[in-house]
Amino acid sequence: QVQLVESGGGVVQAGGSLRLSCAASGRTFSSYAMGWFRQAPGKEREFVAAISWNGGRMYYVDSVKDRFTISRDNAKNTVYLQMNSLKPEDTAVYYCAADLGTVWGRGSPNPYEYDYWGQGTQVAVSS
Repeated sequence: QVQLVESGGGVVQAGGSLRLSCAASGRTFSSYAMGWFRQAPGKEREFVAAISWNGGRMYYVDSVKDRFTISRDNAKNTVYLQMNSLKPEDTAVYYCAADLGTVWGRGSPNPYEYDYWGQGTQVAVSS
């Protein structure tokens, strides 16, 4: 059974950093693209970052470029999201997602491209 488990969320002051992890199990994920999305209270889920199957391509929403970095360790079946210079508007539940429908996937900002989702981890940034 495929499972994605996020960790690393918490409360941090503006300007601080957090590193989110997404541990995948139930299948080998090294051939598939992965993504991070977030949902703030009262807002729709939005794309944050995506990474291709081999880590060669990364995509970011404009609001996090130069602050967030997505990476992956295929040997550990884990994807990371390093978040620096955090702002109050980054407060949200962050979700990891896997696109298991496309082998050698490049990654996508479209949430409908992703087949499996984690339960989310809360990130709160205080001003």
